[in-house]
Order: sequence, then structure tokens, then C-alpha cells
Amino acid sequence: MGKAGINLMLVLVAVLAFVGLNSLFVINAGNVGIVTRFGKVVRAADDQLKVNDPGLHFKIPFIDQVKTLDARIQTLNSSADRFVTSEKKDLIIDSYVKWKISDPATFYLTTAGGNVLQAEDLLKRRITNSLRSQIGRLTIHELVSGKEGESIDNSFDSDLGAGDAALVSKREEVMQNALKELGTSAKELGISIIDVRMKQINLPPEVSNSIYQRMRAERNAVAKLHRSQGSREAEAIRAQADREVVVKLAEAEREARTLKGEGDAEAIKIYADAYNRNPALFEFLRSMDAYRSSTKEQDVMVLRPENEFLKFFNSPEGGR
Repeated sequence: MGKAGINLMLVLVAVLAFVGLNSLFVINAGNVGIVTRFGKVVRAADDQLKVNDPGLHFKIPFIDQVKTLDARIQTLNSSADRFVTSEKKDLIIDSYVKWKISDPATFYLTTAGGNVLQAEDLLKRRITNSLRSQIGRLTIHELVSGKEGESIDNSFDSDLGAGDAALVSKREEVMQNALKELGTSAKELGISIIDVRMKQINLPPEVSNSIYQRMRAERNAVAKLHRSQGSREAEAIRAQADREVVVKLAEAEREARTLKGEGDAEAIKIYADAYNRNPALFEFLRSMDAYRSSTKEQDVMVLRPENEFLKFFNSPEGGR
């Protein structure tokens, strides 16, 4: 075999390997595959769509195309929407749904070739309609706080044991009823609904503002009442304190006057005793104090020499 023959053989081997590789495809765990041929879905012998489970599979190279679908549980977060309760009150409710593909063939045909966005859009409509009909049966109080003691049919949840009467809240009952309705309608899309839950329940902004304003007014009224009560009690305490101060000052003044009177009486008695012992000396000392007091600031006094005030200047004994 010449060099040209070897090259031709290598080319044939490469082409066969390339064709062989393109005739194989792998479906990973958690996925399923739908094979289309010339734009049409490949069907099995019973005219049903052929669904390829995880594993290694064969196809016609360059002709067959494989559409992989995610068969795992997925979460659909619905945007917050406005709902009306039985009291004709509006609520803004944010919810989510857990779902997965249960019938890949039906899902592929009803969602324009397995378009997940289209499937979620169809689910959102069904979720909104189901929740709207269920929430319209409850009041805000029942929906938010829940009322224990309501039983639901065991067929709503496969996890409930046969013959058990499950006691759930009103909100749980709404979710279970919505789950049942969605489960029925979602089968038409080849989808199985796992769970439906509310993430958040809010009042509309205009209602929330009015409620906040009313709450603020009520709190302000309570605060004003407490402040007025506190001011009244403060005034009473101040009046009591002022009265006690006046009483204590009066008692102290009375006691001071009593002590002062007793001291003055004692001083007068001492002065009288001293005067009676030596009247001349007492008179002399009193005159000296008068001289000192009258001349302390260098005052000028014009007196006759024979004045009684100057008697001790004229005679040490005080005579004229």
C-alpha cells in the first residue's frame, strides 16, 4: 500500500470516528432528552414521543437533534400581585411554586418545544387564578394569623396518613386547595406541582400609609395622655415639696427666733450682773466703746467741753 493509500485510510478512520461520535449522545442525571428529526419529534413504535432517560443513546448523525429538558424540581417565583379578600380588602401577596416535569412528551408539545419561559408564564396564570379564587374566601385576619382547628381532605397532600384529620390554619388550607387545583391544571402541561407557598403578605401602599398614620395618631394620643398625667403628678409633687419647704423654713425661723431671744436674754442678764458688780467700771468701758466707735472713721464732732459725752476726757473718774 502506497503513501496515498495510507493517507486515505487515515481520512476514512477520522471520518468514521467523527460520524460515530456524532451518533452518540449522553443525557445527564436529572435530565431527559427529546430527539427531533428534520424538525419533527421522533416517536416510538406506539406513536408516542420517544423520551430518552439519563444514559448513553444513539441518533442519526447530522440529522437528529437532541433537546435536553431539566427534570429536577424547579422554583417559580411569582411577582407580587394584588388579591381581594372576602371583606373586599386588597392585599399584595408574593408567592412561589415548586414544580418539575412529570410528562416530558406533553411538556415538550405544550410549551413550544420545551420552552421553560413559556411554561413558567402558563404556570403563573394558573397560580394567580387559583390563589385569587382561594384568597377571596378568607378575611385578612384568617389569612394573616390563621385559625387553628380547620381540617382538610387527606387527598390534598399525599404525605398525610390515611384516616388522619390534619389540623391546619386557614392559610395552609388555602395553599392546599391551590395545590390541588394547580396539580390538576398543570397536568395538561406535563408538569407536577410539588408545593405552593406564600412568601410575603403586605397591604397596598395607600392602605399601609393610612394605617401607619392612624397608628401614629393613636400613639401620639397615648403619649399626650401620659405626658399630661406626668405633668399633673409633677405639679402635685412640686406643690408638696414647696409646702414642706415653707413648713420647714417656718419651723427653722421660729426655732432661730427662740434661740436668739434666749441668747439676748442671757446676754442682758450677763450685762446686768456685770453692771451690778461694778457700775463705774461698766460705765467707763461702755464710754470707751462709744469713743472708739465714734472716732473709728475719723468723724468730726463739735461738742462743748462740758458735754456729758466727754466726761471721761475731763476727769478719769468721770466727774466734771
